[in-house]
Amino acid sequence: MKSQFVTAALMTTVLLLGIGNSAFAEEVGAPPEAAAVVELDSGNTAWMLTCSALVLMMTAPGLALFYGGLVRKKNILSVMMQCVFLMGMMTILWAICGYSFAFGGSNPYFGGTDYLFMKGILPDGQSGDQAWANELITFVFQGMFFIITPGLICGAFAERMKFNTMCVFSALWGLLVYCPVCHWVWSGSGWLSSTGSFHAYDFAGGTVVHISSGVSALVCAILIGKRLGYGQEPMPPHNLTYTCIGTALLWVGWFGFNAGSAGAADAAAVNAFVATHLAAAAGVIAWSIMEWVKHGHPSLLGACSGAVAGLVCITPAAGAVNPMHGIILGFAAGVVCFFGCTFVKNKFGYDDTLDAFGIHGIGGILGAVLTGVFATEKLGATGGLIETGLISQTMNQVISVVATAALAIVVTFILLKILDATMGLRVAQEEELRGLDVTQHGEEGYIFL
Repeated sequence: MKSQFVTAALMTTVLLLGIGNSAFAEEVGAPPEAAAVVELDSGNTAWMLTCSALVLMMTAPGLALFYGGLVRKKNILSVMMQCVFLMGMMTILWAICGYSFAFGGSNPYFGGTDYLFMKGILPDGQSGDQAWANELITFVFQGMFFIITPGLICGAFAERMKFNTMCVFSALWGLLVYCPVCHWVWSGSGWLSSTGSFHAYDFAGGTVVHISSGVSALVCAILIGKRLGYGQEPMPPHNLTYTCIGTALLWVGWFGFNAGSAGAADAAAVNAFVATHLAAAAGVIAWSIMEWVKHGHPSLLGACSGAVAGLVCITPAAGAVNPMHGIILGFAAGVVCFFGCTFVKNKFGYDDTLDAFGIHGIGGILGAVLTGVFATEKLGATGGLIETGLISQTMNQVISVVATAALAIVVTFILLKILDATMGLRVAQEEELRGLDVTQHGEEGYIFL
């Protein structure tokens, strides 16, 4: 009993001394505590690094196989080389200045020099502080988008553009089109961002990736001109097996593309993941039905095209609409993009080789506008036209589409004109007939065929 009394007395004394010392410290103005040390959330870190890898997989092998199977066999390596080389070149460009131009500065229209040569996002040497790693995660995830976007444009001029010109065009286009649009939408200070005057929802790249690349692809197809023999001789895909595998890889990679854009393994990521999957599935069904009606049978190429169209359309909306809306967007994309790749393309006669505009341009525009129609407050978004009866958010979406398309058209046109005058855009006729694999890269994809 005595020992318990002594223990209680000692504990009371320590407690009173602690309170007294605390009060004394406040009276004499004790120095404030050091700033809290930032530690990484291991779950979110693992999720975002995984999503970064999934988005990179979309370029190669995903896009490389999807596009590679659609061209003639004499050009398959040229398409794959474009994808692989862009993975290297755009990554280095992103580290040197691209990330800074996209996310630096506070100007609403263009980025700054805050992160040139990765300044400010490298290990800072402060013991235990891991704040730099969070910025580095954003850097690597967003860098994967910077890689794949010019790769999408390559589908418009496949089988006829000079490789060296493609490299210069992609680098300049990335800095002069992609980075400004990215800054407008995702930098936090952009005029289309959540703090801007015309906040437009683009959860994972409807404007930044698909509209910018799709519209630019159309300009490329028109200015470069048609392939030799286009419309006069058959030019079927040489290996739809590759295209099917590429589609599957794109579909899986798109979960990183869209769900990863939530920035964490949270409820927004779950919604985006499920909505993305349902939109792709609906796109498959819609395009297949359109072919069934028009041709009497569905094709594998059509099903693959429908899947990608659905994925493109849900990309800007994935964080603002629920999964059932995803089905509507995917189905709409399958129908509209089918007409874009058939009726519209045939009507105007341009040679968009792999339908970069028909799927990414038209699908991206459709998705951006429908985001303003179906956006729901239940996901933290401003309610769209259906939920509120107000057209304001839809108008912001339209403004973002027009601004992105205008910048892409003007800059792409100027770049191509300058490059055509200085380097030339197309390979020689003899080189085009022999194929770009041999004439541009000195190798063949199929030695025994």
